[in-house]
Amino acid sequence: MPARDIFHDAVKHGLIADGWKITHDPLPVSFELGDMYIDLGAEKLLAAQRDEEKIAVEIKSFVRTSAIYEFHTALGQFINYRLALSEQEPERTLYLAVPIDAYSSFFAIRLVQNIIRIHQLKLIVYNPETEEIVEWID
Repeated sequence: MPARDIFHDAVKHGLIADGWKITHDPLPVSFELGDMYIDLGAEKLLAAQRDEEKIAVEIKSFVRTSAIYEFHTALGQFINYRLALSEQEPERTLYLAVPIDAYSSFFAIRLVQNIIRIHQLKLIVYNPETEEIVEWID
């Protein structure tokens, strides 16, 4: 099983505070090449519809010296995980969780914005210090 991101608990606590129930920590998905683990699986009861929304969350910290390297890794994981989920749990939406500092700086770069748009990345922006979800970007 892979090591947890340094901000794993901050995102987990933020989701719980936002009304999400953590169902998997981590969420396993199996493929012909082996098992993969998405950091979190969660669900939320939508009272108006009396239905459940299910998500999977891959958490990234962007604390290394090369943000582009971390972004390449995160993008590759996101694409692989989204494909695996579409086959095994198509009702679950995948999000990439990124800290607010990285979102405000690195994720504001035009090239990065274009990659997010083209690959239809869904983001959760979190504050690792206050352990809260700042923004959902679909």
